[in-house]
Amino acid sequence: MSLIKIENLSFAYPGSFDNVFDHASVLLDTDWKLGFVGRNGRGKTTLFRLLMGEYEYSGSIASSVAFEYFPYPVPDPSLLTLDVLSAVCPAAEEWELLRETSLLAVPAESLYRPFDTLSNGERAKALLAALFLNENQFLLIDEPTNHLDLAARETVARYLNRKKGFILVSHDRAFLDACVDHILSINKADIEVKQCDFTTWLADFERQQALEQEQNERLQKDIRRLRQAARRTADWSDKVERSKIGAGDKGHVGHMAAKMMQRSKNLQHRQQRAVEEKSRLLKNVEYDETLKIWPLPYHSEKLAEYRQVSVVYDGRAVNAPVSFSIRAGDRIFLNGSNGSGKSSLMKLLYEEGIDYHGTLYKGSGLIISVVPQDTSALSGGLDGFAAERGIDGVLFKAILQKLGFSRTQYEKDLREYSAGQKKKVCIAASLCEKAHLYLWDEPLNYIDIYSRRQLERLIAAWQPTMLLVEHDKAFQDALATQVITL
Repeated sequence: MSLIKIENLSFAYPGSFDNVFDHASVLLDTDWKLGFVGRNGRGKTTLFRLLMGEYEYSGSIASSVAFEYFPYPVPDPSLLTLDVLSAVCPAAEEWELLRETSLLAVPAESLYRPFDTLSNGERAKALLAALFLNENQFLLIDEPTNHLDLAARETVARYLNRKKGFILVSHDRAFLDACVDHILSINKADIEVKQCDFTTWLADFERQQALEQEQNERLQKDIRRLRQAARRTADWSDKVERSKIGAGDKGHVGHMAAKMMQRSKNLQHRQQRAVEEKSRLLKNVEYDETLKIWPLPYHSEKLAEYRQVSVVYDGRAVNAPVSFSIRAGDRIFLNGSNGSGKSSLMKLLYEEGIDYHGTLYKGSGLIISVVPQDTSALSGGLDGFAAERGIDGVLFKAILQKLGFSRTQYEKDLREYSAGQKKKVCIAASLCEKAHLYLWDEPLNYIDIYSRRQLERLIAAWQPTMLLVEHDKAFQDALATQVITL
């Protein structure tokens, strides 16, 4: 056991006026299994980069262990997987790599295939296994679940639960609960660590958030009252000053006015100090603001229907024939392993040129809103994106602000956004669109826990008709009216 000491850490990106960290301090034990949570853009990946020594900073970071970052870059993915993993952990014997990857349900034959022929999920699990074989290293694991289906997430969670000595960035609530014993959190104000599982941390956080929000509302009411009183005092002073004009005994009136003016000034100073003291008490709280959506009613109860449908690529069906109907108010989740055709089944409703067997019925005049799985190609400004999508730019930015965007983000090119911020752009656009049916393909990839809760509450409240692919079990359990397993 050893300690990682972060003291008075301050950091800002070049050209930025805002610090990502401002005199942050925290003490971590290298035996802990830490879940790392916070809104997108708060600095989770930045902290990992700082621990890796990639940026200059003020303050100090002291540790007796080396840090390793996941996902690990593979210089030549055409090599055999065994050779790739041996480069990650040169001290590991072949039998050790076979044993470790088997714990993550990676087939033994996968080690003797070129790395680039493995699925994204198999690559992630193989690299994770190799990194854990390195001794005296503390792993910085950055969102490992984004390429994993539900079964693979459960496998990785069981694996991590057997390990120790890592910080894990994940926004999957069930995944975090299954494999961490401490929560490291970043909010607007600071960074802190608590010894508990994620569910306990979230319950404590929500209680504290509610108390601080209630306190803030009382303080803001007091501040408004004090400011109104200060304005009344200033108005009274002006009236006193005007009363000297035209008075008979100007000496007496001037003397009395001066005394009243001084009393007014003293009162104004006291009121201003009271406002400042109250303002200092305001908490910098992470609010979960309420979102809205505007689903359109459809003229028929049935919007679409799949009858024994299989998606076909290169003449081969990628999924067994599936049948289901999408009716008003349904929230249907498609489950299945990676590559089982979930996204393709969804695309049949809005994209041309996909081959399939079976019968697909799509209601006439059906208006569809889409959140795509891949957002990597987004570029340009928010205004241009809104215009291209045909949505209200003011409403669009208001929704983004509720999802945790600061105004400084509005001026950036979308290419500069994090993966989570890009996903929020697509979600916000979909929320602006009035549609009969919402098709969301892995909408929670890279999305922080705070925003996940906002979206969960939104869907539960407004009950739009939806077809979704999403591997977050807590989200699915809370919202699904039907689950189709491929």
